[in-house]
Amino acid sequence: MISVLQLGIVDYATALRLQETLVSLRKQGGIPDVLLLLEHPPVITLGRNAKTKNIVASPEVLAQRGVEVFECDRGGDVTFHGPGQLVAYPIFDLRGFPSETGNHKTLGAIEYVRRLEEVLIRTCADFGVATKRISGLTGVWTEPDAGANSESSPEHNSTTKANESKIAALGVHISGGVSSHGIALNVNTDLSFFNLIIPCGIASKPVTSMSRELGHPVGLQEVAHLLSRNFGNVFSSQVLWLDSLDDLLGTKTGVPMTLPDDLRKIHPDDGSTWA
Repeated sequence: MISVLQLGIVDYATALRLQETLVSLRKQGGIPDVLLLLEHPPVITLGRNAKTKNIVASPEVLAQRGVEVFECDRGGDVTFHGPGQLVAYPIFDLRGFPSETGNHKTLGAIEYVRRLEEVLIRTCADFGVATKRISGLTGVWTEPDAGANSESSPEHNSTTKANESKIAALGVHISGGVSSHGIALNVNTDLSFFNLIIPCGIASKPVTSMSRELGHPVGLQEVAHLLSRNFGNVFSSQVLWLDSLDDLLGTKTGVPMTLPDDLRKIHPDDGSTWA
C-alpha cells in the first residue's frame, strides 16, 4: 500500500525536515510507504555531486528573482524547483518491493531509479507527450518532433526540435533501504528559471515542460492523480489518498518546521559554503 499526501506549496527546508521525519518513522515500521506530492517556491538545489559553477546566475540575480539555494544529500548535480512543477518524494522501504531483474530479491537502487523514470514516462504519455530515457543520463527526455502540438507551439524552435529536451529530473537518497527525495516533473513551470543554472550539469540539452510541449497549460491536479496511479502500477501497489499528515501519523503533529542539524542553507552572499 502506498499512502499519498498532496501538500500544496511547501518551502524546501520544511520538505527536507518532513522527509527526514518520515524516513525515520518508515525505518521503524511506524508508517507505510508514503508518496508526498507538492510544489516548491523557487529554489535551486545542489546534490552530492553538484558543481557550484553550474549555478551561473550571480547572488544578486538570485535574490532579485526570489530564489533560495540549498545543499542536500540526494544524488545528482544542480536543479531548479518552482511553482508549476510537480515534485514527488517517495518514502519507500525498497526491501518491500521484489526485484524483477532476477539478480536481487528486493529492489536495488538502479532498478528503483528505472522505475521512477517509468512512472514519469507513463504519466507524460497519458497526456500525449512522448518521452524516453537517454543512456548514461538520469531523468526523462522528450522525443524530438514527437510532441502532440510541437509544430503549433511558438516557443518551439529548430534547436529544441533537433534535440531531446529534459522534462523531468530525478535525484534520490537511500538510507537503510528507505528512499527519500525523488522526481520533479515540469508541468507549467516558468522555464526561464533554468537559465540561472546549467541543469544537472548538462549544457547541451534544453529543458521543457508539459505545457510547452502541448501548447497549453495542464491541470496540475490531474497530473498528480495520474502520477500517483502510475506509481501504483509500476510498483504493483494499491494507492490510498490521505487528506492530511495527521491521517498518516494518527496524531495532531503538523508539518515539522525545525531544520535538520546537518542541513546547511546556502546564502547568496556566502559562496564559500558551496560544496
